[in-house]
Amino acid sequence: MESRSFLKSWGADYEADGVVRFRLWAPGQERVTLRLAGTDHIMRKSEEGWFEARVTDVEPGTEYHYVLADGMAVPDPASRAQKADVNGPSLVIDPARYEWQHRQWKGRPWEETVVYEMHIGTFTPEGTFKAAMAKLPYLAELGITMIEVLPVSQFGGERGWGYDGVLLYAPHSAYGTPDDFKAFVDAAHGYGLSVVLDIVLNHFGPEGNYLPLLAPQFFHEERMTPWGPGIAYDVDAARRYIAEAPLYWLKEYYLDGLRFDAIDQIEDTSEKHVLIEIAERIRAAAPNRYIHLTTEDSRNVTFLHPREENGAVPLFTGEWNDDFHNAIHVLATGETQAYYQDFAEAPEKLVARILTEGFAYQGEVSPQTGKKRGVKSAGQPPVAFVDFIQNHDQTGNRAQGERLISLAGPDRTRVLLATLLFTPHIPLLFMGEEYGETNPFLFFTDFHGELAKAVREGRAKEFEGHGDFEDESVPDPNAQSTFMASKLDWKKPNGEGKSWLDFTRQLLVLRHQHIVPLLVRAGGHSGTVLKTAKGFVAVSWTFPSGTLSLAMNIGEQSQPLPEMPGETIFAWQASGSELPPNAIIVRLASGDAA
Repeated sequence: MESRSFLKSWGADYEADGVVRFRLWAPGQERVTLRLAGTDHIMRKSEEGWFEARVTDVEPGTEYHYVLADGMAVPDPASRAQKADVNGPSLVIDPARYEWQHRQWKGRPWEETVVYEMHIGTFTPEGTFKAAMAKLPYLAELGITMIEVLPVSQFGGERGWGYDGVLLYAPHSAYGTPDDFKAFVDAAHGYGLSVVLDIVLNHFGPEGNYLPLLAPQFFHEERMTPWGPGIAYDVDAARRYIAEAPLYWLKEYYLDGLRFDAIDQIEDTSEKHVLIEIAERIRAAAPNRYIHLTTEDSRNVTFLHPREENGAVPLFTGEWNDDFHNAIHVLATGETQAYYQDFAEAPEKLVARILTEGFAYQGEVSPQTGKKRGVKSAGQPPVAFVDFIQNHDQTGNRAQGERLISLAGPDRTRVLLATLLFTPHIPLLFMGEEYGETNPFLFFTDFHGELAKAVREGRAKEFEGHGDFEDESVPDPNAQSTFMASKLDWKKPNGEGKSWLDFTRQLLVLRHQHIVPLLVRAGGHSGTVLKTAKGFVAVSWTFPSGTLSLAMNIGEQSQPLPEMPGETIFAWQASGSELPPNAIIVRLASGDAA
């Protein structure tokens, strides 16, 4: 039977029945003691700064700390679970104890993917893995094929987005136990749903990070990220901690992939970049499973997403395409502040370029930064791009957390949703989008004291001069009411959101029926811009099995349709030779007819 336990370089691991090896890299400490269930055990130190101890007869769930020479007790940086918060005791976990119900699951092909981005804490009233598990039948019936869970690594406080994690191997205790998360993944597989996890390997959060005390060498003080000193990926022990975390999550939680956050902030001077090492190790470790790895990268690069001649993926599968969101957002709302200024001029043309070539910026100068950004991307297959019209970032980084439906109105948003789901790119929906959720998704944290004050004031300052927002109007990130306001309203899918939900379900049925079969052999250089006008975009893609054409109009004037061969597979508010405002039409011609 396949083992689903991962032996880590750091942390507590069962080596045999009841025998646990505890291992910590702490070159900044002369002495470290293991305090296990109230009993202290001497840890042997090596010349490289590793501390190690083996203890027999250790029961799963036993509490432990590492005690430093000055008496300070700290959690295990590689803890598999915390008893409660990020500063408290870690728990010994035996991963072999969970009994998987769907051991034969191998995943789903990438071209079938429809991603549903989920934040565990706000997805349900309870905000737990168990509560989210009860909604899996709903997602499967809707036509979702992949759940992307926002980061769950233990972070400071009870509530937060998850991007300030500090214990990279421990599921956040407020969401449930490791077995609860495994049960969620297991049950999802039973409904035919893949599960991927968003992970953060570019920084640690501001509360509960004891690594600078244990191992100052873990960071390069001279190399800064937006969140603090850069991680020393070229230092062996630090590299092991970072590189093993993705493998650990995939192995022990039988996940179907990972999304790597803000990789442009992962600066590594090693001969082989740590991200390439991670991808190669994952591919080697799981050759017989569908494992999907996506990246978020503001640089608009393609070197991490190559394809072999047979279409196989040797490294990363796809790239989050912020260009698509940003261009669509400007087109739909007219907002041009901050990073949206890069898309202020002729957003229709940028949307068309993105749909047919991948990125908007392919080496052009960004007006916002004054620097060139991106590389040529037309040669990438369409499925190398993950598109969205909203997500946690672009919604939550607004002062009031408004969703697109509140900004652009329901008519335009329906057209944009249909556009998203009929393109050959991989679509991503943000939780609640499927039924037209209007509750905001705000930025929320659970810090205290000076840290809470700094976050509150920093958030208010961030929006000075943005629109009509005054400082006091920006919700306090640390207030529980900010968190509660961000939860989904589950009365809506069966009430005022039912028609919207039915609309989404119809789109997904048609996508799986007509679009997915085109993508199996879809290659690069397949897109063509047919026409653009104010608020209007018409494009087509030619694949071995057919030609797909799409025209959408969110402008104020009707627009003549260009030639679009084939059968109409979807039309909304469209008829005749012109496309009226807030309308879309999609046509498909078979390979022979194209």
